[in-house]
Amino acid sequence: MNQASSPAPPRPPSLGLALIPVVVLVGLLALNVRVFGSADNHVALVLAASIAGLIAVFVLKQPWKEIEDGIVHSITMAMRAVLILMVVGMLIGAWIEAGVVPQLIVWGLQIISPDVFLVTACLMCCVVSLATGSSWTTAGTVGVALMGIGHTLGIDIGMVGGAVVSGAYFGDKMSPLSDTTNLAPAMAGSTLIEHIQHMIWTVTPALGIALVLYAFLGGSHAESAQGLERVEATIAVLRSNFTLSPWLALPPILVLGLVAGRVPAIPALLVGTFSAAGLGLLVQQHGDGGALAMLGESFGTLFNGFSIQLVASVPDGALHDVQREAALTVESLLDGRGGMKSMMGTVALIFCALAFGGVLERSGMLAAISNSILRLVRGTGSLITATILTCFGINVLASDQYMAIVVPGRMFRRAYLERRLHPKNLSRALEDSGTVTSALIPWNTCGAQMATVLGVATVAYAPYAFLNWLCPLISIVYGFTGISIARISEQEARERLSAG
Repeated sequence: MNQASSPAPPRPPSLGLALIPVVVLVGLLALNVRVFGSADNHVALVLAASIAGLIAVFVLKQPWKEIEDGIVHSITMAMRAVLILMVVGMLIGAWIEAGVVPQLIVWGLQIISPDVFLVTACLMCCVVSLATGSSWTTAGTVGVALMGIGHTLGIDIGMVGGAVVSGAYFGDKMSPLSDTTNLAPAMAGSTLIEHIQHMIWTVTPALGIALVLYAFLGGSHAESAQGLERVEATIAVLRSNFTLSPWLALPPILVLGLVAGRVPAIPALLVGTFSAAGLGLLVQQHGDGGALAMLGESFGTLFNGFSIQLVASVPDGALHDVQREAALTVESLLDGRGGMKSMMGTVALIFCALAFGGVLERSGMLAAISNSILRLVRGTGSLITATILTCFGINVLASDQYMAIVVPGRMFRRAYLERRLHPKNLSRALEDSGTVTSALIPWNTCGAQMATVLGVATVAYAPYAFLNWLCPLISIVYGFTGISIARISEQEARERLSAG
């Protein structure tokens, strides 16, 4: 036998070699975000995955077929989350067109009280973000209006920004419509319902403490006719463009009831989508095109999203400033939102991130990095702490919250199972840090977005984004005390490990 002709066996990567693709990714993301000013990190992820693949094939002597299988396996694990995201896009479009989201916003606006403005601002953003599943949408629309009202009331702009961000990320963390809420359990091996139910343990005390702090900071503020006028004008715009009714609460109640009844997420969301679409055909005015034209418009909204143009109809001039501002707020909140199409960018980003993670995992580079971190782990508390700090570190270095969920999810999944910890512990830790801390970092895409749309520097609102700080801290405390830590049997752990 000719030994010289045999291919060299794959060799395990060193920590230094494993970190090369990570360093390349950090550099590419920094270039993309800081220099190019782009939040689209798809190409950077593909380039970093390519570098990792070259190292795996030419340095570690891994067969390309193995690397490709790793990419496909990694992406396959998130297919359920991708399906949910596509349904969520349809649902958001249907809820806006039917008037569900406008009705929820009106109810939220009506609870504003200047005496407890920070509390009500946070709660209103909680309601809107739960309804839309998007922290960016909440901050960029209702959040903008709240910043203007808070400024008029004489409240510190950093405090207002912190209250808005806390409320916005409450829904981003807890809503079944949120992409990260679907992505985290997909990475950990949990289910959406298990994940949301388990997060109640951390987000409930975090929100409660945050509201107490906002009540303390807010104090008492005098009524502002101008601020209240803006709220009334926004409500008037919504009412003039949608037929609002308490019946519009039916689709959210159906979805929440089905989820609470342990109905799988996709059927529950489809019920919420098509019940809203049907309700919208009955309640809203869609022009004189007839029933068939109305149905076609509804189909278009489910795919392309909702469209509305309001600002152009408001005349220029000082007398119309409030009306124009209200029209702009409503238009920016609703126009172009929802639709299956709107989720395709997120789906592509998830695929690119999973491809990067798949190469690192199959080549052994991810194991080299995680083993170095896991050497410091001594128990459940330190494991959860390591998970949360890793998520935060990736948010700092990679500037992307999806990476902060995908990579640690792949790194620590096996470690949780080996310690007989239910995967929902990992999925909760991923969101308690990966999702909420992204808005606290100025150069992260989320931090940059919040600062831009709210008109306040990240360092100004970050100290007051209490929920975003409290969630990871409470999660760490639970890890060391054992509170709410769910465990599985040794047999179930073996089965999950063998299933991958």
